[in-house]
Amino acid sequence: MHDSIDIAFGIAVLVAAVAASGHAVIYKRESRSAAIWAILIWVMPAVGPVLYVLLGVNRVQRRATRLRRSMVRHRSAAALRAEEPGTHLAPLARLVGQVSKRALLAGNSIEVLAGGASAYPAMLEAIEAARSSVMLASYIFDSDGIGAEFVAALERAHKRGVAVRVLVDDVDVRFSRRPVNKPLRRAGIPVGIFNPPFVPARLNTINLRNHRKILVIDGSLGFTGGMNIDKRYWRPDAPGEAFRDLHFRLRGPVVAQLAEVFADDWQFSTGEALRGAPWFVPLEPAGSCLARVIEAGPDEDFESLRWAIVGGLDAAQRSVRIVTPYFIPDGSLITVLNAAALRGIEVDIVLPATSDLPHVHWAAFGQLWQVLDHGCRVWTVDGAFDHSKLMVVDGAWTLLGSANWDARSLRLNFELNVECYSVELGAHMEGLVQARINGARRITLDAMQARSLPVKLRDGVARLFAPYL
Repeated sequence: MHDSIDIAFGIAVLVAAVAASGHAVIYKRESRSAAIWAILIWVMPAVGPVLYVLLGVNRVQRRATRLRRSMVRHRSAAALRAEEPGTHLAPLARLVGQVSKRALLAGNSIEVLAGGASAYPAMLEAIEAARSSVMLASYIFDSDGIGAEFVAALERAHKRGVAVRVLVDDVDVRFSRRPVNKPLRRAGIPVGIFNPPFVPARLNTINLRNHRKILVIDGSLGFTGGMNIDKRYWRPDAPGEAFRDLHFRLRGPVVAQLAEVFADDWQFSTGEALRGAPWFVPLEPAGSCLARVIEAGPDEDFESLRWAIVGGLDAAQRSVRIVTPYFIPDGSLITVLNAAALRGIEVDIVLPATSDLPHVHWAAFGQLWQVLDHGCRVWTVDGAFDHSKLMVVDGAWTLLGSANWDARSLRLNFELNVECYSVELGAHMEGLVQARINGARRITLDAMQARSLPVKLRDGVARLFAPYL
């Protein structure tokens, strides 16, 4: 009897090991990862397959695709479709068009709003002036502090007959002390919750988050960038302590693409399809910038933003400026960054000296040597935490939006960025980055090597969790 059980158990372990290692060999994107999992599975055949099922299978992408694959996505007519820019950036525009499946649009105006002191009053003024519709999505939208002013403005818009829709992420609703969904719903405003779990305690729902920031007024005025609606960005009593960030005001045909992304997310979350007026209206030229929305997420838009970043680095002929709060690129992005530096491109990476997430900061410093060793320059800025997200290539191509340089933004979250082809905007943003560098401290390879052993170990251990941070 015992012999039969042992034989059956041995056969089950063998079948599980064959199945798990076969799955790893076929589906793991990186050969090194596939090899490590295959070795682990066969070294520990009774435990390895279980670990692989729990930790090695990419359920995030599969679940995201399953959740949204049946949804009919809205696309408005692409007015003022632009020709490719007549510069060395034309191949980049072609690449982004292929991966984003969106048209590059002419006739746009992109205006930078630096910090909450600039962005919030502009957004509130736009809501107060809304005549027909307001679309608002924010990853974090707390109802206290500056959030209370947004709630009041949205309520006033609703009372005067404006169609208002507000989308917030489930993580913010569940973990915020003062989530915004309750006061908005009390005011009669429709609120959508993005991807709530069937079982609230499920830990894997920290993935598949909607990290986008979108505000569209009357279908014709848009705002996007990196800024949440959070009192940490708004400190009239102590302006120097407020989180720094960049937000942008958009006019022109590209605003329709912002509205399309909101409409898709709203339909996914609530089932309501937003079509036609007042959500989508004819848009006239408002400037000279060529622009396009890059929608990224772990479903069918998987890695579209990564392709845009790689394309921008490959296209650079003079300079690459990167500002990000969280810098934990994977090996492929590190290689492309280093290749740009080795080609003689000035690659500047600007990070905050302190972070709101210490473990992410440790992981970043645990691998900075990999870009410093090949000529990239890294700068840290003292003072209040800088949450800005920006990439500028040759002072002519600007990538702005919600995504960070980490696995969460590039693999696990739903993000929204905008690519802009404009020497005027690019020069302005490059000047903004240079101003940060002028007040920053340069991090050298020697400084990284001079860290104490305990600090190196702390940062190295944090880096082991980079794919999940």
